Amino acid sequence: MMKEQLTIACYQQDIVWEQPAANRRRVEEAFAALGTEADILVVPETFTTGFSDNMAAMAEPPEGETYRFALGMAQRHDALFVGTWTVAIAENPRKVVNRLHWVKPDGSYGYYDKGHTFRMSSEAAQLVRGTRREVFEWRGWRIKPAVCYDLRFPKWLRTANPPDYDLLLLCANWPASRHEAWSTLLRARALENLCYVAGVNRVGTDGVGIPYAGYSAVVNYKGQDMAGLAPGAEGVARATLDSGRLAAFRQHWPFFLDFD
Repeated sequence: MMKEQLTIACYQQDIVWEQPAANRRRVEEAFAALGTEADILVVPETFTTGFSDNMAAMAEPPEGETYRFALGMAQRHDALFVGTWTVAIAENPRKVVNRLHWVKPDGSYGYYDKGHTFRMSSEAAQLVRGTRREVFEWRGWRIKPAVCYDLRFPKWLRTANPPDYDLLLLCANWPASRHEAWSTLLRARALENLCYVAGVNRVGTDGVGIPYAGYSAVVNYKGQDMAGLAPGAEGVARATLDSGRLAAFRQHWPFFLDFD
């Protein structure tokens, strides 16, 4: 049964460069005051290391330390924990992926491997691209996971006719120099797919001097902001999504019927 209202909490994190233990502590502290008020906790892409040239070397096994941390967070807050970290594929540890995980309080989890590695950085050379698009369910909501550069590829994220997901959930390390593209594309994906979109980006400056301004946002199916944080500010933004309003909008404006 679909929960009528779903609360999402997004941590706009200043990632400590290549320091997984320090970053896990920051995440724990950021969400500490929430208790069980949120249904989903989301952190940025590669939240334990930053978007580093050493991501492959720092990869973990599939159920390694960060998975165990994510499970602890899910259990403590009775919420879905969502974030990406690099994983060495079990059957071939020389292959590494940028893996978005969704971890449930009961210990079960799923994952999506980033489909578009960023060729203008070392990511594409270090990591293997994912080949499967995913949709999963949490508390009755159908959720589409995506990672950073995926946002630029509308066909990769296109919903079906009728829509096959309700929330597009995106974790990113999107630099400040391209923040207009980030903000515009979040709203475009919401409008064209008649869905909620949550985009969670980092702030601060990384270990090679690239600044990040955040602009994390939760956007509704009309492209309107529901929650966000000031550019450059670390913190947690919350928004409550409403399934009834989404259904009513889709019924009144069924643009998906004319998808090619």
